[in-house]
Parts: sequence; C-alpha cells; structure tokens
Amino acid sequence: MKHGWVRRHEPTDHEWEVPAPLMPRAGTGRPRAEDQRIAGGTVHTIRTGITRRDLPERYGPWKAVHTRFRRRALEGAFTHAPRQLRAEAEAAEQPNP
Repeated sequence: MKHGWVRRHEPTDHEWEVPAPLMPRAGTGRPRAEDQRIAGGTVHTIRTGITRRDLPERYGPWKAVHTRFRRRALEGAFTHAPRQLRAEAEAAEQPNP
C-alpha cells in the first residue's frame, strides 16, 4: 500500500494494479476513502469474521467499508470482476494468429 505497510492477506501495490481499473470511479461530492484501503478492510472483515464496526482504523471508516462492499455486491462486482480477469488472462495466453 502507499502507506508503507502491507499486512498479511492485503493486496500489495503491484497486486492492486490488476483489480484497480475495475473499480468504479468516484462521482461528484465528498472525496472518497482510498479504494485500496477499503478493499483491504473488506478482505480483513471476510478473512477474520469480525464485524465491520470492529475494523482497525487503518482501513478507514467502517461505514465506508460496509457501504462500498454492499454496493459492489449488489452490482455483481464479485462475480463480474473475476470473470473479466480470467478472460483477460486467457486472452493473454492465446498465441496471436
């Protein structure tokens, strides 16, 4: 992460380069919390089983983590993004005619 620390199960800056373009861009209004931090908070919540209210502060506001996870789930991002990544990887493996 840009903060100089990476915890176990959190994406490194290099790993974040793959899913980052799949994240919807911020609209107008209040500045959003950093996507990579929020994604790390989501992963931490899933891996540890804690409630979002108990998230360490390094992941940003727990409400932001909850809201963004819920939005992405309703948009189907957790099924669409892996399919898109898989298709891109398979296309990269195909020899050019």
